[in-house]
Amino acid sequence: MKLTKREVLEAMATVPLAASCVSTAGPGSADTIVVGAGVFGAWTAEMLRRTGRKVELVDAWGPAHARASSGGESRLTRAGYGTSRRYSEMAAESLEEWKRLSRDQDLALFHDAGVLVFFDQENEYATGSYETMRALNLRTERIEPGALRARWPQIDWSGVKFALLEPDFGALMARRSVATLVEQFIRNGGTYRKAAILPPKGGKKLEALETAAGETLQAGEFVFACGPWLAKLFPDVIGARLFVTRQEIFFFRPPAGDLRFGMPAMPGWIDFFADQVMYGFPDLENRGFKVANDVHGPIVDPDTSDRLVDPASLAQVRAYMGRRFPGLMDAPLSETRVCQYENSSSGDLLIDRHPQWSNTLLVGMGSGHGFKLGPGVGKAAARLLESPSAAPEPIFTLATKAETQDRAVH
Repeated sequence: MKLTKREVLEAMATVPLAASCVSTAGPGSADTIVVGAGVFGAWTAEMLRRTGRKVELVDAWGPAHARASSGGESRLTRAGYGTSRRYSEMAAESLEEWKRLSRDQDLALFHDAGVLVFFDQENEYATGSYETMRALNLRTERIEPGALRARWPQIDWSGVKFALLEPDFGALMARRSVATLVEQFIRNGGTYRKAAILPPKGGKKLEALETAAGETLQAGEFVFACGPWLAKLFPDVIGARLFVTRQEIFFFRPPAGDLRFGMPAMPGWIDFFADQVMYGFPDLENRGFKVANDVHGPIVDPDTSDRLVDPASLAQVRAYMGRRFPGLMDAPLSETRVCQYENSSSGDLLIDRHPQWSNTLLVGMGSGHGFKLGPGVGKAAARLLESPSAAPEPIFTLATKAETQDRAVH
């Protein structure tokens, strides 16, 4: 029997045992269990399903739920990573998967707004991004101040020396994208279960998981892609190597009838100025003009931290908008959100085997830039399970994750 979209989404929202109604698979029948239905876990589950495995996806609250790092409204997708070619490659291959997922949806998952990155000086990051994207045959354009003022007069370009435009990239609708991916995963034979997983225990390998409800979930392989909760499930292995930070997002209402701050007049953007990095989106789907500070906020606990924005942060964002987007200087605040990054010491992702259990992968540390890379992360994780002798890529190893932050990846 073919399930309707509503039936699939309702199944994902119900109690743990009810989730099994979306598939004929029963407890213990999975080859691989993936814990965490955010962007990394959902894409890993999908990539493993494509290999022919029976895969069960498990989450304590639901795909891209409100406190997940994959929740919320929108994420930038871009390929500029300085000289970090591997991330540019992953962004490009991931974009094709995102576009394919978005193609047949009633509501778009990907908006091809383009991404414009502002620089106040020549630097290695800008040069490396431009040269790497050109080497990968990714379209990019360097734009000088005169042309910037002509093309986007709604932006005050004071202090900007040049900008790089990535016309083929843009914005992903975050929560909707993950929910759609999980729905597709279920329709194509994967299973989903809502359950809270207890910190796992094992000998030479992990053989089963225990849930807070007293269930035992068995499989031959396990993947943990639990975002900010990874350190709570593996305090001895991950522990102080994961830095969960509070990040505040603001949406402002453009003037009535003003088309300058929506698509196609306005791209997604990132502004590198002095020691600050601001970024944002045009008015996507009439939700408002989004502005956020990419500088890492204070360390928080994802379970207990409040979700109220700091008035000082709002004042900082308003002062910035007055300088860079003068037409929005007095725009009313329409929405706020407090989310989190889960950072590694360097900003590099984690895709590696558990140090004791060869049948268990640890995937995470998105570090505020990982959402767009979800399909590539899923492929890299699936490769390690497909080839037990394969070595993880050096930048993704647990061994490279320190206990002191020194961010190198933006």
